[in-house]
Amino acid sequence: MHLSKKAEYALRATIHLGIAAELGLSTVAGADLAEANRLPLKFVERILQELREAGIVETRRGKFGGYALAKSPDSIRIGDLVRLMDGRLAPICCASENAYQRCSCPDEAHCGLRMLMIDVRNAIANILDRYTIAQVVEVTLRKMRRDGVEPPFAAQLSTLEGKPATNKRRADPEDGFLAGLSQLALPSSVSNESESR
Repeated sequence: MHLSKKAEYALRATIHLGIAAELGLSTVAGADLAEANRLPLKFVERILQELREAGIVETRRGKFGGYALAKSPDSIRIGDLVRLMDGRLAPICCASENAYQRCSCPDEAHCGLRMLMIDVRNAIANILDRYTIAQVVEVTLRKMRRDGVEPPFAAQLSTLEGKPATNKRRADPEDGFLAGLSQLALPSSVSNESESR
């Protein structure tokens, strides 16, 4: 699987919208999203339009208008976003579950390469479909706080609240990225799978 720039930027923008929501910002301007990700504004706006058409992002007009998530971040799976932007997770089209196309192999049913690539697709899907934007946002913010890094848009929130922009609170040193990930509620299918091992 090769993650296109379009999919990468869509994931980054969606994660940043999730971070903004978690910080209490109702919307984020497209220019602020582009700046936070160091991305070209025109490209970000095209991607946000595509996400809006898919019902993932919504736009709001007015003085404090901008973009926001249209769905709950815990209902947006990473794999769904990648499929929306790139079409398939499989490295080759004949191994794709959702975007299958016949390849040039004379005996597809007994093709060793296809069998291997189906396993690759399954492994990728198992990871990308397991995690949601909410989980990525939670772990990202936990790690930023642990490392004393100000989250994106924190300055904007402070300005709206009339407070100076500070975020010096540090999380417990034991609270690393992997610890944060393991503390998240796992989907029932994942917890049942680990119990059966």
